[in-house]
Amino acid sequence: MAVYTDVTEPQLAGFLADYDLGQLLSYKGIAEGVENSNFLLRTSAGSFILTLYEKRVERGDLPFFLGLMQHLNARGLSCPLPVAMRGGETLGELAGRPAAVFTFLEGMWTRRPGAEDCRAVGGAMARMHRAGADFAMTRPNALSVDAWRPLFEGSRPKADTVEAGLVAEIDAELAILEAGWPTELPTGVIHADLFPDNVFFLSGDLSGLIDFYFACNDILAYDLAIALCAWCFEPDGAYNLTKGRALIEGYRAVRPLSASEIAALPMLARGASMRFLLTRLYDWLHVPDGTFVTKKDPREYLRKLRFHRAIISPAEYGIDGVEGAA
Repeated sequence: MAVYTDVTEPQLAGFLADYDLGQLLSYKGIAEGVENSNFLLRTSAGSFILTLYEKRVERGDLPFFLGLMQHLNARGLSCPLPVAMRGGETLGELAGRPAAVFTFLEGMWTRRPGAEDCRAVGGAMARMHRAGADFAMTRPNALSVDAWRPLFEGSRPKADTVEAGLVAEIDAELAILEAGWPTELPTGVIHADLFPDNVFFLSGDLSGLIDFYFACNDILAYDLAIALCAWCFEPDGAYNLTKGRALIEGYRAVRPLSASEIAALPMLARGASMRFLLTRLYDWLHVPDGTFVTKKDPREYLRKLRFHRAIISPAEYGIDGVEGAA
């Protein structure tokens, strides 16, 4: 559940006065998401999403996020489009927070994705990678391999209370990741957080991607590795080979993977698991109980990390070695 900044009707009416959105009819908070406060607006011009950016989002990154959504939308990718004020700006301020209004994207995220959903996600991710290739702005990935050890230091003193021996296991894994992280693979704009709740479906078809607030420039295949972790494991922790194959095939049908990218998938997936293990671990240990933020068990990604560590060949993800690679 999101941490909401309270917004009064007079505050909102004053904020919307700079837009051509007609009369405000209603608004209500959206009880999903953890980074920002989101509201569903209904005006005489239609439905919109209002986002207030909370403290975990750097204000200086907002032009990148908003500009990227405009860029991707202009190239045919279905995603929320920032609504411009009369003066052309897309970012304002409301209740002491940076704020923006977005077009409403029809659809819902799926709680139980199937193989064809995974195939659609792979294709959408590849289309995003292609569409972002000529985006002029850049943003380094603040949660890539160089950030993992400093992030872990904030959790180190209590990490073994979550799982016995966790400190030693993370230390050993970080050393391997730091030494073996690929540096010569194709890079570009990635979503970096394409979990099921950030993909909408409507009548069985993928209707769009949302929540670009971790988007950055990084290894393209790393985005695919994150998606393998997010989409292709069952609730009991088992990897679903059929879903993994569909996700990768969907991606390769739009953007072929090189032999080097395929060979790097196990290492990239270990890194993806480490990234979410460490951020979840930090929140697990530092966010007080009773807040509106739903803490996610970091041990889910510890189990995924152990799975990827045991991978011998990319074929185990549902891909036949480098056959057919570009």
